[in-house]
Amino acid sequence: MPARWPIDTGLGMSDALFLVADVGGTNTRVAMAEGGIVLPDTIRRYSNRDFANLAPVLRQYRVDLPGPDPVGACVAVAGPVAEGRAELTNLDWSIDTARLIEATSARQGAILNDLQAQGHALGHLSADACQTVIAVDGVPEAVRLVIGVGTGFNAAPVHQTAQGRLVPACEAGHANLPIRTEAELRLCTFASTSHGFPAVEDVLSGRGLEQVYRWLASEAGSTDELLAAEIMQRVTSDPRAQAAVQQFIRILGTVVGNLSLIHLPLGGVYLVGGVARAMAPHLAAMGFAEAFRDKGRFAGFMANFPVHLVTDDFAALTGCAAHLREIIEHSE
Repeated sequence: MPARWPIDTGLGMSDALFLVADVGGTNTRVAMAEGGIVLPDTIRRYSNRDFANLAPVLRQYRVDLPGPDPVGACVAVAGPVAEGRAELTNLDWSIDTARLIEATSARQGAILNDLQAQGHALGHLSADACQTVIAVDGVPEAVRLVIGVGTGFNAAPVHQTAQGRLVPACEAGHANLPIRTEAELRLCTFASTSHGFPAVEDVLSGRGLEQVYRWLASEAGSTDELLAAEIMQRVTSDPRAQAAVQQFIRILGTVVGNLSLIHLPLGGVYLVGGVARAMAPHLAAMGFAEAFRDKGRFAGFMANFPVHLVTDDFAALTGCAAHLREIIEHSE
């Protein structure tokens, strides 16, 4: 049955109707949120290959779930956002606030990078939406750090200010991959052959895990390759797959530790993304915490940072709704 919306969209923010969307490289998920809470029955998934751009997806959603016009519309996109315009990294799509408002008939529009949306979701997720990786008592209202490990890699600090929440855009996945050992130097050399620069996401991503496996195979004089999903399936039965996952997790610990020293997230580090969730069962056994804390004389200081894993796959939609609610409240 079609979802039933509140008839009066001029109600307060506790009842306001929002349209929210999470735009990935393959699929776009769209939903309605009421008062900042995503309505699960309204979530629809669309294959991007069936549409020429994002605006037609949003118009199709309004056809599929007719109802009153939303007060606001917000989309999270996998790509850089500047001055109200977004260009998707792995898809030839773009969107700006004017087209967003036109496609949704909303009164107000907002566009976020997908990791920014995850940052805006923190504090608005259900109690069971996070798993603890490193247990430390966080400092309320302190800086938090959200780190996305999936198709790519990125990180963004989350600041709570008097003017509202600030989640500045970053491109942390394109920074240099850290090197701690001779083996990691060989991995960096192997990873840099395609474009001459070993970036963090050349290892810490889905395709990065595949590259780590290829590197280990090349070290053994082999040309074997596996997809990331196959590596994870074989992690308990294939020594090379296990070694690839362990190398991945140790480098992840190092990078997350580095970013924590840069941003000082006393409120907690939050890992998000499909690859991060896939690694969750192996983080403790394969040395994530040890690599995270391995900072020489600052090893003790690293005990100030709690680390969590966000397991809610719809967190970006919640972040979009929370962001809309905040900006509309501050504009009144």
